[in-house]
Amino acid sequence: MIGIGVLSRLTGASEATLRTWERRHGLLQPQRLPGGHRRYRPRDAELVRHVLAERAVGVPMAVAAARARERVDHPATSIYATLRRRRPDLQPQTLTPATMLALSRAIEDESLSRAERPVLFGSFQRERFYRSSASRWRELATGAAFAAVFADFAAAAEPGEGPAEVPVARDHPLSREWAVVCDAAGHDVCLFGWERPGSRTGQRRFEAVWSVEPDVVREAARICAQVASAHIAIPGAVADRLRSPAAALTDEQLRLATAVTARALSYLS
Repeated sequence: MIGIGVLSRLTGASEATLRTWERRHGLLQPQRLPGGHRRYRPRDAELVRHVLAERAVGVPMAVAAARARERVDHPATSIYATLRRRRPDLQPQTLTPATMLALSRAIEDESLSRAERPVLFGSFQRERFYRSSASRWRELATGAAFAAVFADFAAAAEPGEGPAEVPVARDHPLSREWAVVCDAAGHDVCLFGWERPGSRTGQRRFEAVWSVEPDVVREAARICAQVASAHIAIPGAVADRLRSPAAALTDEQLRLATAVTARALSYLS
């Protein structure tokens, strides 16, 4: 438990702001000591950080508070399910593994060509799928600020070369998900999909979304980092970057969508 002064220093919110959020919005519910001093839990610091990030981009306080509670009280375990719940406007498409692979390769190639120190995450479902792409991801990790991949690895690993390897149990939601997330300035793009149950060999299908909207990509990266943090340490600079507000959608991002589409079509042809 911490006092209001410590909470203020940890989050950057003034003590007056914290008291206002408690009184007007019920965001914080600290314990009170016999002398009236407030005591806060670690959860409260996360709530405040999320609200500050939302408010920094103009989100109304009521909406910011609701989103903060959702993120803190319902920790994400699935990229697909969490983003579909938080962003119901995202419309999935049914894609074949061949199309998923073409889009993944296009995103990876575009990331390599831009060399903008991205934060990268990949979800491969099975270790053998990752191993077939390991050389590409070692190259991607070399130019990345941070990179991690999810699969049914036997244990977590942080090799000297290549991305951190995060184990996902067969009953974990991510074990059914394919994802590539590239969070980078001017180059935000992600693909995530959920494999439909009952797929037979040669007939696998994914309900998938791909997006160049910076706030969608940032949210996907936050979810990945949250899941990964149970097994590996997320560097402080990366955690701070992912907590910060996403950039606005720009013409450059729209041109990125065109570039990724062209590369994907090339792979498919």
